[in-house]
Amino acid sequence: MCRWLEARFPRHRRLWRQVASGVPDDDLSHDRDHLARVYRWALRLAREAGADPDLAGAAALLHDLVSVPKEDAGRREAGERSAASALQPLLDAGYAQAQARDVMEAVRTSSWSSGLEPTGPLGRVLQDADRLDAIGAIGIARTLCCAQGMVHRGRPLRLYHDTDLRALRREPQESRYAVDHFHTKLLKLAAGMHLPAAQEEAARRQRRMIRFLGELAIEVGQQPDEQPPDAV
Repeated sequence: MCRWLEARFPRHRRLWRQVASGVPDDDLSHDRDHLARVYRWALRLAREAGADPDLAGAAALLHDLVSVPKEDAGRREAGERSAASALQPLLDAGYAQAQARDVMEAVRTSSWSSGLEPTGPLGRVLQDADRLDAIGAIGIARTLCCAQGMVHRGRPLRLYHDTDLRALRREPQESRYAVDHFHTKLLKLAAGMHLPAAQEEAARRQRRMIRFLGELAIEVGQQPDEQPPDAV
């Protein structure tokens, strides 16, 4: 049993026993460590949001129940498909129908690709917890892992743009350059955090990403002559 599961929530352990075998071993951006990090943040944010931490932890464990590759046309449906698949595991773990519905609703709106706003405190907790794990140092690592996976699946992708990796004078193209994912998504996440603790942490992680892009530009011979408009 995973040591990171909170002993005070025995249903989390029962839930994990059901879903652990489905966690991919070949995707470092969505592995068990990702679930552990989102789980810990969900428990931390639950009280601030007025959400039940038992349900928040369950939502974190199930939010990626159905894995859809980033470049797949059905990516926008990942949250909805994970929510639909969560019902039976929740019931088998001992959650009531009403509790299961609340968790499923949070999972349904959790995905960035869906563009959905959370409909309650539990959804705000899960969105913030999941999106915190997409930014900062861990977000940088996960982005590069995801890009390498796309290359292995046959998508032609370069690490960065030849002359403007910070996209200061061009439109980002994340389908061509891995680092452009920062500009199309990652640097936008901090502004959408719902809870104060998540907002504070996201601001710190935002600064780390901006510093990383600046250092990367220098190291590859693109020392910037100006700061990006979203630098903080």
